[in-house]
Amino acid sequence: MSEKNPKCKICRRAGKKLFLKGERCYTSKCAMNKRSFPPGQHGTKGFRRISEYGRQLREKQALKNFYHLREKPFKNYFKKAKQKGKNTETWFLRFLEKRLDNVLYRARFAKGRLQARQLVSHGHVLVNGKKMDISSYQVEIGDTIQIKDHGDIKKLVKDRLADKNKDIQVPKWIDVNEKKLEIKMIEEPSEEDLPQEFETRMIIAYYSR
Repeated sequence: MSEKNPKCKICRRAGKKLFLKGERCYTSKCAMNKRSFPPGQHGTKGFRRISEYGRQLREKQALKNFYHLREKPFKNYFKKAKQKGKNTETWFLRFLEKRLDNVLYRARFAKGRLQARQLVSHGHVLVNGKKMDISSYQVEIGDTIQIKDHGDIKKLVKDRLADKNKDIQVPKWIDVNEKKLEIKMIEEPSEEDLPQEFETRMIIAYYSR
């Protein structure tokens, strides 16, 4: 049961869907559809009042779990975003979205970000014709991403693309050629393309203390 699944508990603790189980989170089987309250004995009483710092921390943890990142690399994206001088919130999310593993997930080449990360780390992905095994690689405009010529992996990706889910939409900043199993980044993610369910300003405030 999803009640015993730690990934589902992370979402319930955050109070929002983090899509940690990929496409299952879009279905009626998602624990958040049945138990939208925090896990634990007293969870049915709802979320207790917490301080502003507590809210910032909870939002930071939620976004970090959303992308399956540890604290150090997650914080480094904040530092890079702050160096841009303005629109820190936008750049912060943009850097996260442009990760290679996330782009593969957004293109529906993998069920979730962890599966996408496996594709990369196992050497099944090419960027501009060269093998790329670094999941954190920042995809740039003009970059072409392909699946390496391996029958079983190509079949897995083709099966994924054939399994249409109307709730999952490929963002407009990437172009997907399903026949060639090819992804191309055609523009920077705009603000409307970035995740809207997080209060990024609170995360920026947390790291700016």
